[in-house]
Amino acid sequence: MPANTTAPSAGRKAGRKKGRRLRLFVLVLVVALVAGIGFGAWWSISTVRASLPQTKGSLTLDGLSAPVDVRRDAQGIPQLYADSAEDLFRAQGYVQAQDRFWEMDVRRHMTSGRLSEMFGEGQVETDAFLRTLGWHETAQKEYDTKLAPDTKKYLQAYADGVNQYLEGKSGKEVSVEYAALGFTTDYSIEKWTPVDSVAWLKAMAWDLRGNMQDEIDRSLMYSRLGPKEIGELYPEYPYDTHKPIVQEGAVDTASQTYDPQGSATQGQGQSGSANGLQGGAAGGALNTQLSGLSKILENLPDAVGPNGNGIGSNSWVVSGKHTTTGKPLLANDPHLAPQLPSLWYQMGLHCRNVSEKCRYDVSGYTFSGMPGVIIGHNQEIAWGMTNLGADVTDLYLEKIQGDGYLYDGKVQPFKTRKETIKVAGGDPRTITVRETNNGPLLSDRSDELGKVGEEAPVDTSAPDRSDGYAVALRWTALDPGNSMDAVFKLNRATDFKEFQAAAADFEVPSQNLIYADREGNIGYQAPGKIPTRAEKHDGTLPAPGWDSSYDWTGYIPQKALPYEYNPERGYIVTANQAVVGKDYPYEMTKDWGYGARSQRINDLIASKIKDGGKISTEDMRTMQTDSSSEIAKLLTPMLLKLDISDPDVRDAQKLLEGWDYTQDADSAAAAYFNAVWRNILKLGFGNKLPKELRVKGSCISVPPADKTGPVDDPDARVRECGERDPDAAQPDGGDRWFEVVRRLVKDQDSEWWHTPGTRTDAETKTRDQLFARAMEDARWELTAKLGKDMDTWSWGRLHTLELKNQTIGTEGPGFMQWLLNRGPWNLGGGEAAVNATGWNAAGGYSVIWVPSMRMVVNLQDFDKSKWINLTGASGHAYSPHYTDQTDKWVKGELYDWAYGDKAVEEATENHLVLKP
Repeated sequence: MPANTTAPSAGRKAGRKKGRRLRLFVLVLVVALVAGIGFGAWWSISTVRASLPQTKGSLTLDGLSAPVDVRRDAQGIPQLYADSAEDLFRAQGYVQAQDRFWEMDVRRHMTSGRLSEMFGEGQVETDAFLRTLGWHETAQKEYDTKLAPDTKKYLQAYADGVNQYLEGKSGKEVSVEYAALGFTTDYSIEKWTPVDSVAWLKAMAWDLRGNMQDEIDRSLMYSRLGPKEIGELYPEYPYDTHKPIVQEGAVDTASQTYDPQGSATQGQGQSGSANGLQGGAAGGALNTQLSGLSKILENLPDAVGPNGNGIGSNSWVVSGKHTTTGKPLLANDPHLAPQLPSLWYQMGLHCRNVSEKCRYDVSGYTFSGMPGVIIGHNQEIAWGMTNLGADVTDLYLEKIQGDGYLYDGKVQPFKTRKETIKVAGGDPRTITVRETNNGPLLSDRSDELGKVGEEAPVDTSAPDRSDGYAVALRWTALDPGNSMDAVFKLNRATDFKEFQAAAADFEVPSQNLIYADREGNIGYQAPGKIPTRAEKHDGTLPAPGWDSSYDWTGYIPQKALPYEYNPERGYIVTANQAVVGKDYPYEMTKDWGYGARSQRINDLIASKIKDGGKISTEDMRTMQTDSSSEIAKLLTPMLLKLDISDPDVRDAQKLLEGWDYTQDADSAAAAYFNAVWRNILKLGFGNKLPKELRVKGSCISVPPADKTGPVDDPDARVRECGERDPDAAQPDGGDRWFEVVRRLVKDQDSEWWHTPGTRTDAETKTRDQLFARAMEDARWELTAKLGKDMDTWSWGRLHTLELKNQTIGTEGPGFMQWLLNRGPWNLGGGEAAVNATGWNAAGGYSVIWVPSMRMVVNLQDFDKSKWINLTGASGHAYSPHYTDQTDKWVKGELYDWAYGDKAVEEATENHLVLKP
């Protein structure tokens, strides 16, 4: 289940915004540390040691009804044992705070739009945007009006445990980052609240919000491209080659029937009218607004969730009839942006005696700051999650008139509220949040967007904004729900019926839930609050907010959401592909992932079980590390057929001979192919996109005019590239682009292969000419990056992973970055591979998506299950468990996952008793 990072990454800000972030903090801290190496060493060692948690002996924890055992293994992963549910979750709060409170604190400041209170004026714009979304406000409503009494009781117990840990501690005793922050601010830690936990579900939902960026990009394309060209860039889902999740499922409803066998294709064609908004004043306003909104999203820190496409996850379950154990095996590896510490926190929550008083015996992955377990298994069932990708957001262009907005010919008043943003080291800033019936006005958060339109004078209720057209967001996560109830229901479910009941509460974010139990059953359920729309509005483009015929008409009934239970084929794969086929009676989205990963997993399973073969836990692990490239398999034979005259480029071409399309870290062929792929995208599509979608500075290196030898001065190469193409544009290279190119390569003379010449390169008019030019550019790009000697080339040298603390580790002084950050590591894998170490062709080859954890659950014997985290259990720099799992993660290895009492006791390295 992909989710956001844990703290703000300032690296994506530009210009003055970036320069001023943490400015006072950096200056003062540098002055303090340069006083002497001895002082710096003393400060770091003493401060780091001060915050490391106690993991042995005993501690008193007020509010417990009986002692709680905390057993930590060699990786510092805690297993908790208690006699009551309240004791269990109180202890969970205490233990998570021991290891991760800085992460938790930054996260709650992010979800409540209060980062400026910690980091100063550089975070004001981010806070203003988050206050406009109103995550914390919605979370408060959920807690007050929606959640079950037991859920609220557990949330309060968790918060009490966190606050017990904080009681009497100074900042430096909690984490080294607080000690560093103390050089410039008088920030003091506040008590944790139940709503702080609930609000994190909103951040998760934002990261998994669906097709909002596609809505923006598709609409902006109309400024330069027509419906036919846009349709080619957003092709139909390839049902002929990539199977959906539900192939033998059903819909449990008397009013609808669903036969997945009747599905062959599902149209994803694009509306040619852009919902009637293209052209005229509305069209101009729309393009300006959406271009500005895209910039806002791009400038948000990684804490709020990475912008753009590519996020995903893998999960699959195999029935016992196909496994060596005779019982199901279930695998899951969610993909998200790398971060330090990892988003996930491994732990076990065990009632010593499972009864009505204490119903939990669960182990797996959770989030710091939230009680319960998100992904894992209990004593009877196991479950995993991937992003369903349902279209749960819509952008509406609103006509602003005076102190209201137009709706069906009448002016409606805004719902407004004032928000005051406190700023560390600066003056507070007050903003006005305006909402229409469609949701908050995101465009109010941009000075540029506020200038759009001339229909009315400045609104006195929002003096910091002007009128005209604005963009509102309709999003299911802004409506209070009870998804937190679902977490506890999942944790105690014992069969598929109870699993489905838990899924019914999992409204936001909408996830693919995969299932297995000890009785041998496997299953799948699609949960979520998924809107239905009128026929004229398919959710692919922004809609006119002033016309009620574009409103949402309701939500897909829970009983009509698709599921599978014990399908005849004996396995279920979810990897962000289409859930259902054409004949499903509701539209879940038109922007599915395109299924490259999911089909590879399907093929691997089918190959393994052919002729009665059986799958083992080790086979599941091996599948998770599969790095085969679907696009390489398609294009490499074409590239090898090209007649290349340049001997240096021909030598590079030979790297692809006999290559099996596997992207190992030490593969020179993988390095060269991915560079060719990146250049194909740039040449074929980049500069044909509208300027609003072009990526400034994403220039691909090119050779000097004589094209001889490596370039020793990379800056010279970049300067030349900048002169050739100052507005370099680049698609991201995800599996949508795999499908785009798969269809277009059939046409040798497609207009997409036409590229103008330059002073060093001839014009291309055909596919083969463009591919040859891409091979040439890739050869010289890698010469500049990796050297002229191809024997030294490897994919891992290009495809590197760096783990950075997402706050001070990104823009603090070098000493603090050295203290907090780790890496780089050279990785295999790639974009849309099962081993999804993703990279964005718009920015280079560095790793931006990773399998954030991996697990394989063995339903025959839980103690033979396997797991691993990206980093480690601890958020404390120089804890032995800060990144102690990363090296094995890089190799694709897994740790033993102890669950039973005996296994946990044998694995225990440190034992702490929390006493009443």
